This record gives sequence, C-alpha cells and structure tokens, in this order.
Amino acid sequence: MPIWPGRVPDAQPVPGPEFATTKGNKPVAGRPWLEVDNVSQPTMTVYSPEGKNTGTAVVVFPGGGYVRLAIDLEGTEVCDWLTSAGITCVLLKYRVPSLPYDWHCDCRPNGRAISTLALEDAQRTIGLVRFHANEWHIDPHKIGVLGFSAGGYLVAEISTHFDHRLYAPVDAPDRESCRPDFAVALYPGHLWTEDNFELNPLIRVTRQTPPTFLLQAENDPTDPVQNSLAYWAALKQVGVPVEMHLYAEGGHAFGLRRTEFPITEWPKLVERWLQTIGITPK
Repeated sequence: MPIWPGRVPDAQPVPGPEFATTKGNKPVAGRPWLEVDNVSQPTMTVYSPEGKNTGTAVVVFPGGGYVRLAIDLEGTEVCDWLTSAGITCVLLKYRVPSLPYDWHCDCRPNGRAISTLALEDAQRTIGLVRFHANEWHIDPHKIGVLGFSAGGYLVAEISTHFDHRLYAPVDAPDRESCRPDFAVALYPGHLWTEDNFELNPLIRVTRQTPPTFLLQAENDPTDPVQNSLAYWAALKQVGVPVEMHLYAEGGHAFGLRRTEFPITEWPKLVERWLQTIGITPK
C-alpha cells in the first residue's frame, strides 16, 4: 500500500521509471537477487504471521546504497523468517535513488549525511504501523526496525531522529510516535568518521535511543566493521542496551542466505535477543 495519501513530500526526480532486475548482480549463496531501482512512490507491504502471533512487528529496510533496494535478499526473505517466528513484517520500499538529490551532507570525504527522503518514509511508516496496531494485531509498544547496509544506517537514523518529523504532518498516523521500540542493524554503513574514529555526528545517540542489536563481519569490504564499533561505543556510553556480534568472515550483503560462514546463523541470535529484552516470549 502507498504510505503517503497524496503528494509525496519533498518529491525529487529519478532517472526513469521504477523497475526490477537481477542483471549484473553477483549471486549470493548460489542464487541471484532482485533489486528495485528508481523508487519515487514508496510503499509498504504487511506480512502477517500464520499461526502464533507474538504481537511484535518489525519494519524492514533493505539495503542498496540508497540507489537501489535488494528487495528479496534483504526484504521478502526476511519477512518469511519473521512471520515464521510469529512476528508481523512490514517491508518498506523507500525512495531511491537518494543521491545526490536529498542528502544533507557536510561535504567531507567520509560521506556523513542524513538520507532525508528515506528517513521521511521510515518515520511515516512507523507511525502508520502504530496507528493500525489494533487492526493488524500488533502491540503498539513492540514495533521495531531492522535494516541492512544503507538500511542499517536508516535504522540508526530513525533510532535517533524520531522526536521531530522531517515533513509537515499529514493526518492521524503522523500524530503517533515514530520511535522504534527496538532496532537491529546488520552490516551498517555511514556511521564511522574515519578521521578520528567517532560516531557520525549526525547520529545523535541519547538515552531514548531504543535497545539495539548489531552484527558485522570483520572482513566486510564495503562497510568497515568500525561502523558497528563506533555505534556500539556511543550506545554504551549513554547506557542504551546494546548487543553486538562480530565475526571474522562473512563479507557484505549476505542477507539470510546460508553460506559456509557462521555469521549466517544470525537470525537465531536476533530471536534470542528479542526474548532477552522482553519483546517476544521465551
């Protein structure tokens, strides 16, 4: 369903019509993956669990460098896992490309920025899920976010930019809180400032930042492990509950697909963590 009832705020041009393709994508675990490009009309798809329902919901942000979305590898396949665990999955197809149109950047080489369009879509979506919580059999106090790579950065953004909407409120859902109750960031990028090994100053962690789970491979060639380390340190400093798992190998953009590397067992770790913080029953 479209997340905006009318005109999309801060609409920006895209290079052409929206399309999906597997062309040119390196297979993961021996299978191709599907990307969606040129998204200008964001949508969310709600996947309800069959059988048990924990009342928990997760809004999923696929990665893709803010220029595309890995819609199955880091999207629909994630929803299959979550719904099997009794969790409602809300897959957000947020606006891409987001470069160079909408980034508020300090123009230094390490790429610190706020992804305005994607963050607007994330804020709107969490408000919508909370507004429809009763209808969709969701506990409004158990709504979290999960994202990969650029989507992992979006997890950090929505975890620290929920007190002020980037757009003018549209309707009743925008009066709901857009703060996630928990957050999962997998091989996130854009969080580390290379010059002094500090957290990106645009990610302003406070005690209100939700409990967070981080996972990354130390040999990640795209987003160095320092991204997770910097975010972990900032969360610890203010007393936000955080659990981090680092693995020697695994690379980048593996999604849920099983490989020979132990890191691909991460969904079990997330399930146990959700139990530990009281989001799902033990």
